[in-house]
Amino acid sequence: MPKKLKTKKTKKTKIVKKSKVKTKDLKKLKPTLKSSEKKSSIPGPDEKPEIKKIKKQATEKRVYNLKDYVVYPKHGVGQITAIEKANIGEIDIQFYKILVEKEKLTLTVPINQQSKLRPIASINQINKCISILKTKPKIKRTMWSRRAQEYDQKINSGKIYELAEVVKDLNKNTDIIADQSYSERQLFEKAYERLKSEFEAVLKTNPEEVKKKMDKALGRTNINEQVE
Repeated sequence: MPKKLKTKKTKKTKIVKKSKVKTKDLKKLKPTLKSSEKKSSIPGPDEKPEIKKIKKQATEKRVYNLKDYVVYPKHGVGQITAIEKANIGEIDIQFYKILVEKEKLTLTVPINQQSKLRPIASINQINKCISILKTKPKIKRTMWSRRAQEYDQKINSGKIYELAEVVKDLNKNTDIIADQSYSERQLFEKAYERLKSEFEAVLKTNPEEVKKKMDKALGRTNINEQVE
């Protein structure tokens, strides 16, 4: 009888050892499964980076107020006359109404699509533009058609320094039509008026004083006095 009891005890110890090994193995396996899941989630589908981009666009949104002056590259300086809402495709969309007086045009720009808009220049930027106007024009020997395209791109870029460079390069220090071709004069007047309108909005002075300030920097004052 005592021999049979000994054999039963040995069997029990074997079973306990096996169960301990299994629990240890399971504990080791759990973290490895989680780490593999994390690794697989990083290179997963492209949905996650898209969500991040949308969040970034929301934080980059700039808020303008009524009567603020802004610059739309293709049309120049405009003033926000209203901030309205509309329901398009069951989505509430908020947008700006911008009046461009020079072109007698009203623009409708959604707030979520205002990347092209920029605030008007600061006084320091205006002073730098005046210093650009005082420098000598760059004379290029390329064909006029190519230069005209470059000037037009600079005018429609919305960058005030590039606008000042076009005015400076196309300035002939004269009002005589024969000294300029028709297309050259058109580009000069377009760039001149856009720069002038931003000067007016920033300096808050009348058009005549702004014109005198710009013409003085361009060296056109003596010619204007002779014509008068």
